[in-house]
Amino acid sequence: MVMNVVGLFGWVIGWVVLLGVSVYSAGWLVWVFLPYFVYGPYRVLTQLRYFPAALSMLRILRTHRWQLLREVPYGLTDRPEVPSRHYGWFEFPNPVRPGQWLPMVFTRHLRLEWWCRRMAPRAKPHLKAQIEEIWFAGDARFAGVIAAPGRKGRGPRHMHVMHQRSIPQNDERLNDYGAGPDGIARGRRVDGPSSHF
Repeated sequence: MVMNVVGLFGWVIGWVVLLGVSVYSAGWLVWVFLPYFVYGPYRVLTQLRYFPAALSMLRILRTHRWQLLREVPYGLTDRPEVPSRHYGWFEFPNPVRPGQWLPMVFTRHLRLEWWCRRMAPRAKPHLKAQIEEIWFAGDARFAGVIAAPGRKGRGPRHMHVMHQRSIPQNDERLNDYGAGPDGIARGRRVDGPSSHF
């Protein structure tokens, strides 16, 4: 989050400074700065789009603790129960039904490059090895945060929000997952205003 705020202000301040420099400098200097003038606003919008996901992560991490999981099934391929508009899935254990694994999906492609390179079927073994162990905080019936272990096993890194979207989200079907009224209410609080439960 700190890096995102620094990046946001960096792009905005850089754009304003270069605009000022180009106004009071030779005309050819505008052409030198033109790529930044075009790319800068795109980067600002990209940085702004990260904030809702960061707030969602914060809500989830205030409610659920991290757990380290090994050899979690995952894929980028389509599954019958996962709508095709999503960008990959991982399976996580149902907290109230031992032995039941539920697929969760990445619902936004923003900042997924790191994960997609390691989840690809033809990914090199050393890349796939980086997601043999993953951190997960959340409830597989609703929403959660996934992360990879940091260097030398230190803390979670490359965090991303995942959601349960494998079935139409209604109370009757969520009861099939063992989610009673209290669980559904907590899922709505964690998923925030965009909740589909």
